[in-house]
Amino acid sequence: MTFDISKITIPTDPGIYLMKDSDGKIIYIGKAKNLKKRVKSYFLKNQNYKTQKLVQNISDIEFVLTDNESEAFLLESNMIKKYRPRFNIELKDQQRYTYLRISDEKYPRLLVARRTRDGKFLGKGKTFGPFTQGSSKLLTIGALRKAFQIRICKTLPKKVCLEYHLGNCEGPCEFKAAQDRYSKHVAALEEVLKGKNQTKIFTKKLEEEMHQAADLQQFERAKDIRDTLIRLGSLQTKQKMEYVENSDEEYFGIGIQEQSATVMNFRMINGVIRDSDKFFFDLVGDNSFSNFLYQYYSTHKIPKFIIVSELPENQKLLESLLSEQAGFSVKISTPNKGKKKDIMNLILKNIKLIHSKGGEPGLAELKEILNLPETPNIIECFDISNHGEDFAVGSMARFVGGKPHKSGYRKFKIKTVSGRDDFAMIGEVIKRRYYRLLEENSELPDLVVIDGGKGQLSAATKSLQSLGLKLPCISLAKENEEVYVPKNKKPVIIAKNKPSLKILQHVRDETHRFGVAYNRTIRKNQIK
Repeated sequence: MTFDISKITIPTDPGIYLMKDSDGKIIYIGKAKNLKKRVKSYFLKNQNYKTQKLVQNISDIEFVLTDNESEAFLLESNMIKKYRPRFNIELKDQQRYTYLRISDEKYPRLLVARRTRDGKFLGKGKTFGPFTQGSSKLLTIGALRKAFQIRICKTLPKKVCLEYHLGNCEGPCEFKAAQDRYSKHVAALEEVLKGKNQTKIFTKKLEEEMHQAADLQQFERAKDIRDTLIRLGSLQTKQKMEYVENSDEEYFGIGIQEQSATVMNFRMINGVIRDSDKFFFDLVGDNSFSNFLYQYYSTHKIPKFIIVSELPENQKLLESLLSEQAGFSVKISTPNKGKKKDIMNLILKNIKLIHSKGGEPGLAELKEILNLPETPNIIECFDISNHGEDFAVGSMARFVGGKPHKSGYRKFKIKTVSGRDDFAMIGEVIKRRYYRLLEENSELPDLVVIDGGKGQLSAATKSLQSLGLKLPCISLAKENEEVYVPKNKKPVIIAKNKPSLKILQHVRDETHRFGVAYNRTIRKNQIK
């Protein structure tokens, strides 16, 4: 049942909106200058099928007001990282940031903040981040603990331990003076983690420790501290992310195909391409090139020059936010001529190649994940639309090269099954479809997809076997998007951001939509 937008009061202020499903889980977060105008637009009829799918899942909408659009941009980005809604852009390496936690114990500890799959932080206390030091995160924590005399013991011992004798902890477990000073150490640590220009204090602390260790002829410890300073680059916690100090550039090209965006980038250092990557996201709601760039730079180095194939919406706002984070002026531009234009043309050529490979990389992924004999260039998907015993129909959508091939769609009136037996109906429809193709000597699909679970899959494979066909056949269960394969008890779980799953979802959704429309037509004609 579609959410009734008329039943809620929507403010006209700037802010963010959080769309929730029937379980209260946040499935999409967006921002707007005018919340009322933007949110109402979702419920108009001219939305693409992926946004329609989002709207079908909405059971509630929550609003958070901000003073301006800039604040909305920042809040939206932070909330997406926190809740990881399934319809928002989620970059494949978003889980690489480190979050740190100061526990809420009497004498707090500094720990890595662990997260659940839905983004919730485990444990009590204050959480800080994200930090992007990557593999050196534990060294970072170790350095912070030592510099601010933060205890590491899980439970307070009755007497001081080795950490006290090494000079890493003042021993609040035993000494009153250490207990009195401990809260000051924690407060100073919090200031550094918040990034309130306290990095110099931390660096100075480390340098003092290094000289003190050298004076005491503790050369091994002095060397460890020196290495810590070098490896962490004095711990760039200023804005909790790394940045490039020289005028290096990063290039982004974007291509749109079938309501999905493909982004490819080249990172240039001293005029040389050092790295390249590809990203994919669905054009749902407010998902845009602008949102992608902001999410990307929450975990990557920010260069002075970002060169793009097309200017993102909110260009000036985006430049302002990135400049503030980086600590220097950031410019976003499109290339007009020369070497920059040549590089961009190369990126766009690569994107066109991806698109021309028939739904690649999704189809290639499907072949690999499902161990198919061929890349599934032709996919046929079946669904039963059941509205009471008298109104049951079968539907089939056909995809070629990862795209809908609408002239190949088929609908079936159920002829041999009475009652509400979905399994038998799937069996009938499959048998009729492929008996006909065999009779006509027509081209068979590379993959058959059934909308349903193990039961529907079993019925379909029995029908294929009765015709002597060995077509690859799978089913896609709606609830958790599990993929069932014949002879496998456990389903195949494909990550939600994978292009392969998106193709399966698209073909399943198209089949369902087509079947529901046919069912509705039959019922309408019957009533007349």
